[in-house]
Amino acid sequence: MAAGRARVSRLLRQLQRAACRCPSHGHTYSQVPEQPTLGNTDYAFEMAISNIRYGEGVTREIGMDLQNLGARRVCLMTDKNLSKLPPVNAVLNSLAKYGINFQIYDNVRVEPTDQSFLDAIQFAKKGEFDAYVAVGGGSVIDTCKAANLYAASPSSEFLDYVNAPIGKGKPVTVPLKPLIAVPTTSGTGSETTGVAIFDFKELKVKTGIASRAIKPTLGIIDPLHTLSMPERIVANSGFDVLCHALESYTALPYHQRGPCPSNPLHRPAYQGSNPVSDVWALHALRVVAKYLKRFFCVSVHKEALSPFSLLNHQSVCEFIGTICLHGAQSHQKPRGPRSKSQHAPGKCFCWYWLWQCWCSSLPHGLSVVLTSPAVFAFTAQIHPERHLEAAEILGADIRTARIKDAGLILADTLRKFLFDLNVDDGLAAIGYSKADIPALVKGTLPQERVTKLSPRPQTEEDLSALFEASMKLY
Repeated sequence: MAAGRARVSRLLRQLQRAACRCPSHGHTYSQVPEQPTLGNTDYAFEMAISNIRYGEGVTREIGMDLQNLGARRVCLMTDKNLSKLPPVNAVLNSLAKYGINFQIYDNVRVEPTDQSFLDAIQFAKKGEFDAYVAVGGGSVIDTCKAANLYAASPSSEFLDYVNAPIGKGKPVTVPLKPLIAVPTTSGTGSETTGVAIFDFKELKVKTGIASRAIKPTLGIIDPLHTLSMPERIVANSGFDVLCHALESYTALPYHQRGPCPSNPLHRPAYQGSNPVSDVWALHALRVVAKYLKRFFCVSVHKEALSPFSLLNHQSVCEFIGTICLHGAQSHQKPRGPRSKSQHAPGKCFCWYWLWQCWCSSLPHGLSVVLTSPAVFAFTAQIHPERHLEAAEILGADIRTARIKDAGLILADTLRKFLFDLNVDDGLAAIGYSKADIPALVKGTLPQERVTKLSPRPQTEEDLSALFEASMKLY
């Protein structure tokens, strides 16, 4: 009997040693040592975009959407010009039809500043809204994102969430209210991004807030809203798409960007090029090449606008979820002297890896495209084959082209494209001179979130040369 018990005990011990030790079935678990990370660069990219609804007349569904969300107190944000136009009227009709209680804020500033953001934030805090609707271009949607964020985090200082090194760049951890974005232009993609851009007047630069947490809940892409856009606004929106696509396709690859975040929460919005963004960037280039010039032919006006409306979302897949900008956009960010041109005073600019340095009322798409030939001639040393492929999509004959000439070929192709669309002949044509270059370079340098994605590092001397080369295009 004792011998039998000993055999049973021995068998049980053997079974225990052989038993599965995984967390689901075993009683003990030892963590497998992690493989050391090679270098200090990232190893992942992340797509983070809003839900999108596309279709002619889809704006009429917004009232139902808010009803489905259980919204009881809605903030409708727009600007004073748009408040009188059909897109806002379509939203108002839908809100009224479904009995949605709302307040209108129509003091959004085109090309917003830190002060205009603060004004909208104050309105949002007082209103205690449980949902937001933004109707307009990037300025309106970005302002609404900021209002939603700071109303949800009332004890935060304004610079807490602003991008470093200008602000503290803190991660957003508070829950935000639902935000439905209704774009009325094509190109910014703000209805799907977690980015809100503004002009920080104290430093005379453009900067912003970048966090997946602030992206809209839903983007409503209604092509009917773009049919009344003036020609030059369509062109400038198209230039924005063009530059987003070019920069995304030629940006530093995501796995070469450093440092690697210690926590996924800290992975930046601007992550670099990747296989997903490459697909959308090339598609966006093909649509721009096919439709932008055709828009100016009245007989195909509507045919050309619908693809651009959809691109307002599509270009965002390379610009947002895995934002890949670098040069021209960064040049658009520093503020220059008051321009003497027809476009309006107080502009600033940047080129793609120097993002959004133009300010005031100069259209963003125009500001970035003026420096694009110089930018891509400069970056083509890295990944010249991508620059050459982009040039071919835009109409260049590259059958006998040498790879070392990729930058010059793309720059010439862009100049011809811009000349055919009657774009101003460089920065000098809108009021800048060589004397302004030091200030423009100074304003570009703080734009680290995008300059770091340039495939080719740049010095102050490089930036000066790029601005000088952009004074005249043709």
